[in-house]
Amino acid sequence: MISRDVVITNASGLHARPATFFIQKANSYPCSIWVEKDDRKVNAKSLLGVLSLGIAKGMSITLIADGKDEEDALRGLSELIESGFAEV
Repeated sequence: MISRDVVITNASGLHARPATFFIQKANSYPCSIWVEKDDRKVNAKSLLGVLSLGIAKGMSITLIADGKDEEDALRGLSELIESGFAEV
């Protein structure tokens, strides 16, 4: 199990469209992945779970992965977040 802290940089945070991209990316990895914010941890492959965290621009979250491709999963998800979900 590994984890990585990331800061949300896109304007709308992890709401609707970017959250959907995030969920799709998370689901492309067979390992277990969670998103943690404050004292709440949700399944990163659940749209409702991720949306329930209310993640806005500038917030820091922790990505946690467990499984054979955990490093690839965290790297891929971190890169997606750092790209700002291709928002301008």
